[in-house]
Amino acid sequence: MLYIIDCVDKPGSAAVRSANRAEHLAYLEALGDRLHAAGPTLSEDGQSMTGSLLIIDFADRAEAEGFCAGDPYAKAGLFQSVTIRPWRRVLPRG
Repeated sequence: MLYIIDCVDKPGSAAVRSANRAEHLAYLEALGDRLHAAGPTLSEDGQSMTGSLLIIDFADRAEAEGFCAGDPYAKAGLFQSVTIRPWRRVLPRG
């Protein structure tokens, strides 16, 4: 099942994000084709990263939660909040 993972960074945590970015990206890349989309959310002016949005295929919610707990960003204390929701792709078809 696909899950949306919506993470919000703690205010003033740009240095934490920067210091852990390479390890976070490697963690995501290890998912292979289970990763459907990933990227940072941005401030209104598009200049600052404010969080992360991921769409990943997991067997169940427990697997999604385990993935989130193991994320290098989470381990570094970057996130103010993490929301996990099941998601179904409708469009685009294919």
